Amino acid sequence: MTEKTESPLSSDASEVRAQKLKILRDKIGDVYPAHFHRTATNAELAEKYADLAPDTETQDEVTVAGRVYSARNSGMFIDLRDASGKIQIFSHKDTTPEEARELLPLIDLGDIIGVTGKVRRTKRGELTINAEKITMLTKTLLPMPEKWHGVSDVEIRYRKRHLDIMTNEESKLRFLQRSKIVSGVRRFMEGEGFLEVETPMLQTVYGGATADPFKTYHNTLKMDMYLRIAPELFLKRTLVSGLTDKVFEINRNFRNEGVSTRHNPEFTMMECYWAYADYEDIMGLVERLLESLALALHGTTDVTFGDKTLSFKGPFRRVPMPDAVKEATGIDFLAIKTDEEARAAAKAAGFAVEKDWTWGECLAFIFEEKVEATLIQPSHVTHFPKDISPFAKEVPGEPRLVERFESYCNAWEIANAFSELNDPEEQRRRMVEQLEQAHARGEKDKQLDDEFLDAIDQGMPPAGGLGVGIDRLIMLLTNAPSIRDVILFPARRNKAD
Repeated sequence: MTEKTESPLSSDASEVRAQKLKILRDKIGDVYPAHFHRTATNAELAEKYADLAPDTETQDEVTVAGRVYSARNSGMFIDLRDASGKIQIFSHKDTTPEEARELLPLIDLGDIIGVTGKVRRTKRGELTINAEKITMLTKTLLPMPEKWHGVSDVEIRYRKRHLDIMTNEESKLRFLQRSKIVSGVRRFMEGEGFLEVETPMLQTVYGGATADPFKTYHNTLKMDMYLRIAPELFLKRTLVSGLTDKVFEINRNFRNEGVSTRHNPEFTMMECYWAYADYEDIMGLVERLLESLALALHGTTDVTFGDKTLSFKGPFRRVPMPDAVKEATGIDFLAIKTDEEARAAAKAAGFAVEKDWTWGECLAFIFEEKVEATLIQPSHVTHFPKDISPFAKEVPGEPRLVERFESYCNAWEIANAFSELNDPEEQRRRMVEQLEQAHARGEKDKQLDDEFLDAIDQGMPPAGGLGVGIDRLIMLLTNAPSIRDVILFPARRNKAD
């Protein structure tokens, strides 16, 4: 075995490996066995022998398995890694039979091997196994990336995530943390009394959000179908059924739209509905959720993101959208009565608004332009315009505003919640209006969801609804600058492009 690092682009290195594979097949037969029984993981051995003194040998025989990450002195010393960590393998004529040592020149970096031997700790304090038997489990045909720097090319990191995780501890940790966060969301929601359900990902009528869908065709049913853009309408039907008063789903959604550092065509959300609750109750739920996740992951509610420290200790700041805009620009939208006056006030303040924009659209646009970027610490922005929130209940005494909030952190929206509309006549009127607007924009596939409206006619209790962007939340909690860093296999262009 050579200590030299091989280039991942070297065809010669691949040819050498292919030749070694042929020799191994002739020598030992099965180079890719179906099963191998190990007695411990590397982490379990590290914990068990944590108190083993330097320069101490045991008579404890163990069997481990993993990938070869480095080798020194012609394979005498091998660093073997499994998913839990690293252990050193020592092969020497005094402890290792010749049959096992004959395999060493045929083992390359990246190969997966099994080792049986006795545990010791070296004079330098390295936990080590004196190899007595070596089993080839997988001969790799491609070289490992450069061992000291890992995969540094961003395109390769995202396209070949297996190499990224294999060589970058930061990436590996982040995906372990992602799993912990998703599990934490599930445990938290169950602890709050919510029932997890599964709703269709293939839908004949897409809805629950405003977005372009992915379209497909069902050969047997001979009909167009769509990948869901949101689970909302099915979850509300579950609430109507009386199955539970608290329902949630951790779901994959698909939107045929742009790609950016915060957007991926398929993404993960947690969406829930809570009967007999309103958006104020949901605000408290969000605060408890985020605080619990930060504590579980970091042991503190203070989380580092870039050069900032974000505090997820509730309660978060709460500010109505009209108040936030007035504070940032001096424009008092609550004192403005008509759409024309709203457009005139926006233009006078230097904002380029469209000639047909409503009062609420002007307010929301200025909020996005002047306020969003200032919302660094976790905050709830409340009292959205009804013009852009067709499925939320009106604020008592102010029919232009609705009981809706969005949670922001690091200037990103991470959650969206309503006091849900449950008046069936008003629900139908707004959905028909939304459908007409969609058709006017050229969205000819958009249809009215009659099955949902039929369910609402049956009676849905008052409820608070919430959607949390899991990918963005993971970005914040793991200090990841791009959504591609927290999705195992993000959407990429074809390699040829």
